[in-house]
Amino acid sequence: MEETIARTETVQNAGQIPQQRGESLPETAVRYVEERHWEVVAGTWLEAVDGVQRCSCGDAACPAPGAHPARPDWAAQATGSTTVARRMWQKQPTASILLPTGRTFDTLSVPETAGFLALARMERMELTLGPVTLAPDRRMHFFVLPGATVKIPELVRGLGWSPGSLNLVAFGEGGYVAAPPTRFGSRGAVQWACRPTAANRWLPDAEELVSSLAYACGRDR
Repeated sequence: MEETIARTETVQNAGQIPQQRGESLPETAVRYVEERHWEVVAGTWLEAVDGVQRCSCGDAACPAPGAHPARPDWAAQATGSTTVARRMWQKQPTASILLPTGRTFDTLSVPETAGFLALARMERMELTLGPVTLAPDRRMHFFVLPGATVKIPELVRGLGWSPGSLNLVAFGEGGYVAAPPTRFGSRGAVQWACRPTAANRWLPDAEELVSSLAYACGRDR
């Protein structure tokens, strides 16, 4: 999988904006604000309980340990200020990095297998992609312009699919995506399948990617 991600990154562009390796969560969160103008919010974090990494929410069966909002009003706490972001992570340096969707971007989420199939298809078509994350819950998030949640159902129907028949989910206002290098408990960390670069600062519209994503999800059913 690492080799596949590396090949995709090379195709996209070698110039990395946020350089994750060796950086702390607070440093990375601030870079997202400074270099991408993304809003960020500190989420839950991992705590060692009897030698086991547990989510700070206290739920032993948490489905996304250390990688979800820590408070009900998390959306209102999101910030595009580097000063506020630094202060947020000073309180809890190991808090996850969450990026609210529906503001500077939406995301199109698909299963990992469909995501890699779609990436290969998009590269052959020479489509310009935005950033793409790969999370330990085996889902990929393709960053697109805001407004995707409204467009996707009709776009999918136009391709001959019922929106409910494909595992293709749009995240917009009120949603979020966990950003690298946030960890999902012992399952590993969120990675970039396509890193943010100077070349992909301008995001594609959902309409440009939906055909490849729908095709891949249809194959993955």
